[in-house]
Amino acid sequence: MRIARFSIDGNVAFGAVEGDKPDELVLDIIKGIPFADFELSGTKVPLSKVRLLPPVLPNKVVAFGRNYAEHAKELGNEVPDAAPFAFFKPSTSVIGPGDEIQYPSFSSELHHEAELAVVIGRMCREVPRERVKDVILGYTCANDVTARDVQKREKQWARAKGFDNSCPLGPWVETDLTLAAIAEGITIQCTVNGAQRQLGRTSEMIHSIEDLIVNITEAMTLLPGDVILTGTPAGVGPLNVGDEVAVTIEGIGTLTNKVIKRG
Repeated sequence: MRIARFSIDGNVAFGAVEGDKPDELVLDIIKGIPFADFELSGTKVPLSKVRLLPPVLPNKVVAFGRNYAEHAKELGNEVPDAAPFAFFKPSTSVIGPGDEIQYPSFSSELHHEAELAVVIGRMCREVPRERVKDVILGYTCANDVTARDVQKREKQWARAKGFDNSCPLGPWVETDLTLAAIAEGITIQCTVNGAQRQLGRTSEMIHSIEDLIVNITEAMTLLPGDVILTGTPAGVGPLNVGDEVAVTIEGIGTLTNKVIKRG
């Protein structure tokens, strides 16, 4: 099931996305929320008539860096082979499909990073490997937008990775994707103004999704709607004002955002 969060006529709701052709997609409005038992209402609205919102509003976004060897190498970093390398993006960094990425005034080198995002479905702590699948609601596309010059200059990544609009998510949460399929490898692609920049497969991840969730829940509780970013493949590069950046993940969909000058 594809679960979208949307607004229509001033109201916000969740809906199940139905259909295969982009111009014929409809939303069956959900009774309740996707983090508990819910029903489909049978009330349907065309996707073209609503505004898609970030599919979830996370309490926190836990991101893992240097989880693709070629990406680590392209930036001149060592490949972490012991434990996953985690950092955080605040909830205020999250935007949805079609929302604008505002170029931060304190940076002159903004980069895209296409990533598979894991959406947590239930409160969990100290999750054993065999139960990881039970705490996942589904998966979505993410762009870990990074002020690369600030990341290089400052020891902490809080400003470089956590500024407003730096975490586009969407277009919806895909619940039918499996851990086995991700381990076998699904395609992650990023284009800028239609030109391909990144193309990789999730089978290239150094640490699996099971590794990442076991690692972070040893330290902290994850809440329903929290998001895990699993790292980016090689090919990251600059974004400029006016660019349209799109992240496409096999089996999920495409997340598109435009870069604008911060007003």
